[in-house]
Formats: sequence, C-alpha cells, structure tokens
Amino acid sequence: MSKYIRQATSADLPAMMAIIEQAKTALAADQIPQWQDGYPQSVDLQADIDAKLAWVLIVDGQIAGTATLLTTPDPNYAQISDGSWKATTHHRYTSIHRIAIANGYHGQHLADFYFSNLMTISYQLGFPQIRIDTHLSNKRMQHVITKAGFDYRGVIYIDHQPDEARNAYQILLP
Repeated sequence: MSKYIRQATSADLPAMMAIIEQAKTALAADQIPQWQDGYPQSVDLQADIDAKLAWVLIVDGQIAGTATLLTTPDPNYAQISDGSWKATTHHRYTSIHRIAIANGYHGQHLADFYFSNLMTISYQLGFPQIRIDTHLSNKRMQHVITKAGFDYRGVIYIDHQPDEARNAYQILLP
C-alpha cells in the first residue's frame, strides 16, 4: 500500500466533501452533535484549499482523508477552561481542523500516519506546537488524538457558546 499526504487542490474538493459528509453521518449515528449544523461546507474547504492549508491523505492513488492545518492563531483557543495550555517559549502554533478519514479506510491506522505527517509539516514550517479540539462526546476522536501523542489541556468553547464545548489538546515537538 502506498500512502502519503499532499496539499489539496480545487480538483480534490468533491472527494473531500464526500469524506466530510461520511463523517457527519457517522457523528450523527453516534449521537454527537458536532458538524450537524451544516458546517463544514464546501466553501470552508475551498477557502482552506485557496489558502494552501488543506491536506489530503492519499492511499493507493485515492483520496482517503482530508484535514486542515491552520498556521494562524485560532480565536477559539484564546481562552481555555478547566485547565491551561502548556507554557512554551514557542507561542506560535498550528491547529488541526476538519480532519476525517473516508469510509472503507477505517481500521487501518491511517489516522496515526496522517497525524504524524501533519506534525512533520508543522515542525518543518517552524511550528513546534500543535493544538486540536473535538466534541466532549467524540470518544473515538479523543482516542485518536491522545494516541497521536497530544495531551488533554482543558475545554474551549467554539465562538464562546456554552453549548459548543470541546476538549482541547496540545503537543509540543522537541
């Protein structure tokens, strides 16, 4: 099996959106309200592509995953409750968002590979700190995140909405 990641292009958008729709369906089946209000939409992914922040996972020539690696501070991470971000001399960080693996590729540990590559890209870009969040009920993603080496740091709120609590995680790359 050949696998790698590359920057997404506009031609990848239909496959990326299909993966996002599969993830939305899986979240709904698990009764997790994350991504059930229309977000993310194709306009969000196209903006990521245009900004060169979108990355696709390629397995045997097929798009098997989609993710965004933000290189600017996420305003949702400015305040954290029930914990704190780990202090570091490197205040700049990337954040991983909108990450999903296509149906048919689950159980192959591709998320481990994907996270490792996103961390490498982050480090190469000069960001030795990475942050990520997921819904409090999304136990599957919490497992994937901590397995990738991220530490739980507390709770953040999307757009400061009390019903939009997310577990927040951080990793510092030495």
